[in-house]
Amino acid sequence: MRRLSVAVSILLLSCTLFDTAASAGRVTLPAYERVALDNGTVLILNRHAEVPLIGIRAVLKGGAVADPAGMNGMAGLYAALIGKGAGDRDAASFAEAIGGVGGMLTAGAGLESIDIEADFLARDADLAVELLSDMLMRPLLDETEFDKLRERSINLIRTAKDTNLNGLMPDYGAAFLFGAHPYGNPTNGSEETLGNISHEALLAYYEAQIGGDRLIVSVSGDFEIDAMRERLTAAFGGWRPALEPLPEVAAVEPESGRRVLLVDKPGATQTYFWIANVGVAVDYPSRAGLEIANTVYGGRFTSMLNTALRIESGLTYGARSVLLRPSRPGSVAISSYTRTDATVEAIDMALGVLSRLHEKGIGESMIESAQNYILGQFPTRLETAAQLAGQLAVLEAHGLDDSYVNAYAEAVTAADRASVEAVIAEVYPLPDDLVFVLLGDADAIRDSIAKYGPLTEAAITEPRFRIPSSAQQDSGNR
Repeated sequence: MRRLSVAVSILLLSCTLFDTAASAGRVTLPAYERVALDNGTVLILNRHAEVPLIGIRAVLKGGAVADPAGMNGMAGLYAALIGKGAGDRDAASFAEAIGGVGGMLTAGAGLESIDIEADFLARDADLAVELLSDMLMRPLLDETEFDKLRERSINLIRTAKDTNLNGLMPDYGAAFLFGAHPYGNPTNGSEETLGNISHEALLAYYEAQIGGDRLIVSVSGDFEIDAMRERLTAAFGGWRPALEPLPEVAAVEPESGRRVLLVDKPGATQTYFWIANVGVAVDYPSRAGLEIANTVYGGRFTSMLNTALRIESGLTYGARSVLLRPSRPGSVAISSYTRTDATVEAIDMALGVLSRLHEKGIGESMIESAQNYILGQFPTRLETAAQLAGQLAVLEAHGLDDSYVNAYAEAVTAADRASVEAVIAEVYPLPDDLVFVLLGDADAIRDSIAKYGPLTEAAITEPRFRIPSSAQQDSGNR
């Protein structure tokens, strides 16, 4: 019954959280309080008393970019382990404390942060803060639970090599594009790097990379500001800092020319491909124009890529363009798959769409359609207390101000063909400057894909995602 109450509260809150002109996609962030504690922890407090619910988003800066060398997946293991017992509760009683009140509390690691999300009824706010502070400051980090999680993580990767090849492509792609740079770190690790992580290493990681100076706690919902500020200050204000500084992440320049990674899975009936270059960062100033361009190019079902490769030719069940925009320039990629004998046809078609994007741009009617699509979707990303708490935490983590949200709809509406095409020229790579990652039957496609660039090969059975290209091996550049 309590769980149902939380769900109903979320539904009600989505109708009351913002005073917006929904038809125009306009969203204005509500008032909130920012508090910087003496130990570096930042609190973000936004009160909405319409429904008896609170949403919490805790962000620990770091994530996969701070994984120790040779131990990719460390942040992911830590995030999974802190939910397996903390404070005076073992794994079972910790889960029961959450489920017994119909709450939700989950943790996960991303490229640049470890994120904890929570939804609780307002009357359980004390319990929510207690559980969150226990997870962060008093995790059991039990060795038996650690061993089970590490083994499960390794087995999930091995299983994906048979059942979820498409899910592996971002890991192979980022690792091949960025090489030894932190943005090439596989967030969930690899069989090899996970195997390198001992329980002792995880304990050392916790001391070195986890602490109050890395923490942002954002809370939105039905609570009294003064009481919540005091509660969170008491809970986190005395937490020690991480022993080591956050790693510096340098920007990577876009690639010139082409190179190709072929990951061999003998007998595969399909080829998965990921074609990319370095893109832009989260603070890219022409974000609205970029999202219009990406919506038209490969961001929705009726996009140029999906229309060409799926709707018109039937070469795939889906083709899309993916923008990853972390604090430094991330990747801009084409992602799809096709039957083995159509590999070259599908890739050539995708490259043709990219050429057309540069040569012909996007027409006014397509821009208007994308604007309407974006403005219709945007308010739904900030409907619940947890979503709002998360957005405020993201702004804080990246040093962005409220205009990132408040001015977005106006920027989308103001974009025109000239500004969108300027973004295309600046962000999207030319067909001659691309990194290709293909996963399929090497014997069946090796000769035909040689035209795309210098070829590096790896077997899918290799227990790693980082495969240096032949050029990298020769020059030692990465």
